[in-house]
Amino acid sequence: MDYLPQLLTLSGIVLLACASPGPDFVAITSQSLGDRRAGVFMGLGVTCAVAIWAILAVFGFGLLVQQFLWLYDGIRLAGAAYLAYLGLRMLMGALRRPAGAHQIGRAARIGIGQAWRKGFLVGITNPKTATFFATLFVTLLPVGAPLWVYAAVVAVVVCVTAAWMCLLASCFSVGAVRRAYARIRRPIDALMGAALLGLGVRMAAGR
Repeated sequence: MDYLPQLLTLSGIVLLACASPGPDFVAITSQSLGDRRAGVFMGLGVTCAVAIWAILAVFGFGLLVQQFLWLYDGIRLAGAAYLAYLGLRMLMGALRRPAGAHQIGRAARIGIGQAWRKGFLVGITNPKTATFFATLFVTLLPVGAPLWVYAAVVAVVVCVTAAWMCLLASCFSVGAVRRAYARIRRPIDALMGAALLGLGVRMAAGR
């Protein structure tokens, strides 16, 4: 059986899901404005979390999350708390005394390990990713598909997600964008922080 059409459809849907604004989009763009390398590693952290959700969805964990509301709510509330924490930190930073343009890059830099962990936590505490993949795989993949098809599905998800996250980090770290950010750092940080905080509140309130 030819599974290429399903894989192509899957890659398109995953790309659209990645491109839609969400917690990972705001977190990566805000980090990339200060440091491209940290933004890339944050994107790779998100990708690793997405890979885990995709693998678990292959084994039916996504459907389990959908059925057990306490599990879904636990992951959702943890994610909401972490997003609110990131948002509040950015807002507090925006209220401090502004740094000079030559200090922007140094002030915003974090280690690649820390950047990866931040991205991973943003991705792994979003239960909607689990239910998204569970629904998508059930819809697109026929029952009894061979093992290599599921491996290919996970590979497609990882490749598309990683490519998009790295592209996003690269675009928001180009010189012109960073220079513009240096001039209006405080309102941008405040806006990004408010967006993360709002996403956290929305995640906590919704299902």
